[in-house]
Amino acid sequence: LKCDAVVSEISAGPGTVNFTINRELLAKTVLQQVLKDGSEYGVKSELFSTVPRQKAVIEFSSPNIAKKFHIGHLRSTIVGNFIANLKVALGHEVTRINYLGDWGMQFGLLGVGFQRFGNKEKLKSSPLQHLFEVYVQINKAAEDENTKELAKDFFRKLEEHDEQTLSLWKQFRDLSIEEYIRIYKRLGVRFDEYSGESFYQEKSQEVLKMLEDKGLLQKTTKGTGIVDLSEKKDLSSFSTVMRSDGTSLYITRQVNLAAAIDRMNKHSWDTMIYVTDKSQSNHFQQLFQILKLMGYDWAERCQHVSFGLVQGMKTRRGEVIFLEDVLNEVRSRMLQNMASAKTTKEIEDPMETAEKVGLAALIIQDFRGLLSSDYQFSWDRALQSRGDTGVFLQYTHARLHSLEQMHGNKQLTDVNVACLQEPDAISVLQHLLRYDEVLYRSSQDLQPKHIVSYLLTLSHLAAVAHKTLPVKGSASEVAQARLCLFQAARSVLANGMELLGITPVTQM
Repeated sequence: LKCDAVVSEISAGPGTVNFTINRELLAKTVLQQVLKDGSEYGVKSELFSTVPRQKAVIEFSSPNIAKKFHIGHLRSTIVGNFIANLKVALGHEVTRINYLGDWGMQFGLLGVGFQRFGNKEKLKSSPLQHLFEVYVQINKAAEDENTKELAKDFFRKLEEHDEQTLSLWKQFRDLSIEEYIRIYKRLGVRFDEYSGESFYQEKSQEVLKMLEDKGLLQKTTKGTGIVDLSEKKDLSSFSTVMRSDGTSLYITRQVNLAAAIDRMNKHSWDTMIYVTDKSQSNHFQQLFQILKLMGYDWAERCQHVSFGLVQGMKTRRGEVIFLEDVLNEVRSRMLQNMASAKTTKEIEDPMETAEKVGLAALIIQDFRGLLSSDYQFSWDRALQSRGDTGVFLQYTHARLHSLEQMHGNKQLTDVNVACLQEPDAISVLQHLLRYDEVLYRSSQDLQPKHIVSYLLTLSHLAAVAHKTLPVKGSASEVAQARLCLFQAARSVLANGMELLGITPVTQM
C-alpha cells in the first residue's frame, strides 16, 4: 500500500492496518463544500444520486372542528412538517394536506347548540374556543331525546344541502380554518390544501357502488355493509364500511377510500403518507387492504407513519384544549427563563425570540426518541439551557452567529487550512463530513431522531472548540481559519434545525 494525496501515512499494528488521512485536505474539502453548497450541503451528496425524485402527498395535523386540538394533533403537525421539509430539501415535489374533521353527526349537535347558545361576535373573534364551548354545552343537553332529534334533523338537512343549514356550517368551517392558519403560522407550518370529510360525502356513495360492482361488499343480517379482508375468505377479519341505515362510516368517509382515490386522480403521486398516532394503525392497514382488493396497485405506495402518545402535557391553566395554549405557555415560560438568565443581552424582540426558542424546546423533546415511543412530557426538562435540548441548539447557533458578527463574516475563500490541525477542530470537521449520511438515514426511515442527535453532537463539539480555539487574540491567519470552521458549523446547524421545523435565532 502506498501513500497518496488523501492518505498521508499507513502503518500496520497487531491485526490492524491504520490509515491517517491528510488533515489539510480534509479541512479544505469539508469547508469548501459546506460554504459552497450553503443550504444544499449534504443534499447534493452522491448518496442521493440514485434516489428518484418523486411526488409525495403528506396528510398531517388533521384536527376536528369544535373538538379539542389535543397534543396528538401537535405531534402529527410537527412530524408531518418535518417529513415534508426533508422531502422538499431532497428535491421531491410535496403536497401538504390538512384533512379536517368537518362533517358527521357532531355537526348536527353543533348546529343545534349554536342556535341555542351561540354568539356571532364570539364566533368571529375566537371561533375554535367558542365552538368548543357550545359543543360542550350542547353535549350536556344531548341526553334529552328532543335535542337528539333536532340534531339528527339538522345533520339530515346538511346532507340534503339545505341552504340555511349549509351556510351556518360553512361559517363554522371557514372561520375555524382562518384561525388554524394563524396558529400554524406561529408554528412555522403551512398547508397546500385544506380538505375534509365534507368534501367526500357524495364520492363515498360512489365508492360503495364500486365495492358492490366488484363483488366486495357483503351485507350482514343486520344490514351493515362489510368487506371481507381474510385470506381464506371466512370473514375472520373484515372491515365495516356502511351503517345499516346506508350512511357512510369513518373508513369510507374520513381517512377514507374516496379521498385516497381522489388524490391519486388529482395529484398522481408516487407516495402518500398519513401521519397519525399509532392507535389508528389497524384502520390504515384495512384502508390500504381494501384499496388493493379494489384493484388499486398504488395502495402499496401508501404509508402510515405512526407515533406514540405524549403524557403529562398540561399548561398552568390545566389540561391542554387548544394548540394556542401550548404555544403561549412555552413562550411565557421561556420569557421567564430568559429574564432570569445572567447571559441574556438586550434582545430586539424578546417575545419572538422566546417563541422560537420555546418551539425548538418542544420539537427537540418530541423528536429525540423513536416516533413510535410514548414519552412523558416535562416543561422543566424541555426548557433547560444545558444538556440535550432545543434551547441548547438555539443558544449554540446564537453564539456562533455573534462570533461571526463580531469578527466580520466575509466570505472566507483563501483560508490557510494548515491552521486547523488541533484535535477539537478535526472533530468538528469529521462530524460535518457525516451530515449526508444522517440525512440519508432519516430519508430512509422518516425518523427525525438521527438528525436531532447529529445536531446535538455538533453543538457539543462546537462548544468545546469555541473554548479551546479562540478567534479573538489569535494571529490573523489562525483567526480567519477558525472563523471559517465556526461559520461552517453554524451553517450546517441552521440547515438541520430548519429541516426539523425550527427557526434558528441569532440572539438570545
